[in-house]
Amino acid sequence: MTTALITHEDCYDHVTPPGHPEQVARLDAVLGALEGMDLQRVKAPLAAEDDLLRAHPQAHIDAIRAAAPDQGWRSLDADTHMSVGTLKAAYRAAGAVVRAVDMVMAGDVANAFAAVRPPGHHAERQTAMGFCFFGNVVVGAKHALDHHGLSRVAIVDFDVHHGNGTQDLVEDDRRILFCSTHQSPLYPGTGAAHEVGVDNVLNVPLPAGTGSAAFRDVMERVVLPRVDAFAPELLIISAGFDAHMADPLAGMNLTTEDFGWVTEKLCDQADRHCDGRVVSSLEGGYDLAALGASAAAHVKVLEERGR
Repeated sequence: MTTALITHEDCYDHVTPPGHPEQVARLDAVLGALEGMDLQRVKAPLAAEDDLLRAHPQAHIDAIRAAAPDQGWRSLDADTHMSVGTLKAAYRAAGAVVRAVDMVMAGDVANAFAAVRPPGHHAERQTAMGFCFFGNVVVGAKHALDHHGLSRVAIVDFDVHHGNGTQDLVEDDRRILFCSTHQSPLYPGTGAAHEVGVDNVLNVPLPAGTGSAAFRDVMERVVLPRVDAFAPELLIISAGFDAHMADPLAGMNLTTEDFGWVTEKLCDQADRHCDGRVVSSLEGGYDLAALGASAAAHVKVLEERGR
């Protein structure tokens, strides 16, 4: 058994305007940091329409297609821009998570990391926002439930920004548990503790300045017990690394080692409940050095646990 690294060169063709934090260089930082690891490298397929439709209505998919420019950029909001290559990259990003689910469920690999962009956890049912177009991890989770016949999938999101899109896509689906730690107040302004869905959403808002001790405490005291009680058959991670102390878009103070630590703890839950099945997908992280180091710490744990 091994760990799959799923990506595609099309993810480089999502080109954002100069100075935008969600830049092509992010993927170079991640993939460069993973060089030399014993990973099974896999090209991400394009997401199938049926898979996207599990998370988004046809009207949203059609709107994203229609917005794709023939040249230059088209801005969907102040943060979210499409270039000529964005549409195909977005399909690859969602398709990578589906492929990861298929490989893990088939036992071809122990776990998988989708190194893709654009990210997905801010994409709501009918709204692209926050650099995101499709709900990549939710597309994968619903594929696991409907195609592989699972009953329970947990999504844990430790990105510094609340995954409002993920919450919007799953908050009425009792088969999916969504747990999020995130800085608050911060974009997108959602993720209050009282937002609980159909008792399947756990939000843990954290103040600016939160460091290792407090983060590890809420993980061990609040998040991990909830995952344990849910007993998922598959664990999906929204792996955002922008809670790192060096990140320019937020104000939390996590270290590179914290991302390795939380990955270990989540793998423990996966070992306990779902034969170690973990699928992780890249979300945020905007200081290139911190992003590369944190992604490497995360994937190194997956690699070690997948042996």
